Amino acid sequence: MKFENVLAEVNGFGRFQIRTILLLVIPRMTLPFHFLLNNFIAAVPSHHCDISPLDDGDLFRNLSELEKLVVSIPAQQDGSSHSCQMFAEPQYHLVWNGTNSTDPLKIPCTNGWWYDNTTFKSTLASQWDLVCDKKSMNRATATIFFMGVMLGAAIFGYLSDRFGRKRTLLVSYIATTLFGFASAFSYNFPMFVAMRFLTGVGISGISIVSIVLCVEWVDIKHRTYVGVLMSLDWSFSTIVLPALAYFVNDWRSLTATVTAPLLAAMITWRWLPESARWLISTGKVDRAHFYLHQCATVNHREDFMADLKPEVLSKVILVENENRKYSYVDLVKTPRMRRLALLTGIVWFGVACTYYGISLNVTGFGVNIYLTQFIYGVTEVPAKAFIVFFLNKIGRRLTQVGTLLLTGLCIFCNIFIPQDQVAARTTVGALGKMFAEAAFTTVFLYTTELYPTVMRQNGLGYSSFMARIGVSVSPLMMILEETWIHLPNTIFSAVAFIAGLSASFLPETRNIRLPETIEDVEQKRRRSIPTSDEKSAS
Repeated sequence: MKFENVLAEVNGFGRFQIRTILLLVIPRMTLPFHFLLNNFIAAVPSHHCDISPLDDGDLFRNLSELEKLVVSIPAQQDGSSHSCQMFAEPQYHLVWNGTNSTDPLKIPCTNGWWYDNTTFKSTLASQWDLVCDKKSMNRATATIFFMGVMLGAAIFGYLSDRFGRKRTLLVSYIATTLFGFASAFSYNFPMFVAMRFLTGVGISGISIVSIVLCVEWVDIKHRTYVGVLMSLDWSFSTIVLPALAYFVNDWRSLTATVTAPLLAAMITWRWLPESARWLISTGKVDRAHFYLHQCATVNHREDFMADLKPEVLSKVILVENENRKYSYVDLVKTPRMRRLALLTGIVWFGVACTYYGISLNVTGFGVNIYLTQFIYGVTEVPAKAFIVFFLNKIGRRLTQVGTLLLTGLCIFCNIFIPQDQVAARTTVGALGKMFAEAAFTTVFLYTTELYPTVMRQNGLGYSSFMARIGVSVSPLMMILEETWIHLPNTIFSAVAFIAGLSASFLPETRNIRLPETIEDVEQKRRRSIPTSDEKSAS
């Protein structure tokens, strides 16, 4: 008897599984909120130097606001006011159409900046003057957050395989809530950066543990649907985020608002089950029997559990040493695990780098920032519709390869579309976002199926670590456009193509039992949906 046989008897996709998925929707909706939060809180509103030091009497005060700007702020080539310079003294001749043979002395802003609060009431840039010479500090906030996510993936991947999925999720909830609210109430920029880093560490656990917990409770037949269904909360939350940011346009309030759902998640945590697979693989068969009995009761399959004793479960998953503690070192100890770790690391880096290369470039469409984020979110929904079909029909490997190659192709094509053709760039960009989301949806499910139960969370933690490296370098790649405007897109498309090629060397997992031990990975798995003969034999 295999665990899939037991799961089939208690119903591998019933009310118990649906309840578990719904309980995880609340914390998972905070993932896109925080991951894409920088698009709004780190936005840089229109600004110019504070011109109050140039007020030299009635002559200056009698000018209109526009005239004050003309005599105080140098104009750029496009006619707009310079953001980082001011005149050393008022240049009244610019208003009176007079001439001046000398070039007026220009100096950096001496008394801070004036910010346009039409779109944003307050952002990081306006709060701490992260503009001009300090604009790189503003851009770095996204990278620092994702460095925290990267570290958190490694930490929570280990903790989940060591102490269980459920307890690790609670730690992640508490950490994200604590540091999320601390970010909102930071009194200086260094404190904000530190709190955002730690928020990234905490929220990484929600990202990688929740998907594993759900997949480990679902039978083979419904794994695809559950993997895609769980990713829909990301898409719908991405659509909701610009609406939240529109109505809550102060960065402190917005940060607190997107963290608040975790308060409800902590209350509902008590009703989450522990993974029975993990419990059996670590020798905790009594607790596994408790949760399986709970599953059978909710799904109205109590009759089967009446005959199933805890000691029988110990033979469902054969582990050489139940007391063995697995770590990231086990990823490279055996040949097939080494190969798997190398390939999944490349694929995750490529998927995340290209996805966030598009997602964090919300000004790339040339339209309103809220509308751009809304378009990004809407394009993800049809991606989920076709991804279910392809995952079931052509399998995980070809779907992963195809979505990555098409993402790279869309990014590459945008290089040749002129900047003034907004409609064309919007269409191609939206298609690229759709394929990138499809690639991300696939890679979560695919990786969960590739790694064995004893190493699943470590494997996903390592893969997520590689992904966050990709995410962290994405904002930095965008800076390369100052060297050559098409260089970032060229790099992003190349990364997508390389990741797609790497995915082609991974094994197929469609309709195959989840591996339980490292030995299962080292031995080639067979296609194995439980048949009626297997059920009767059990």
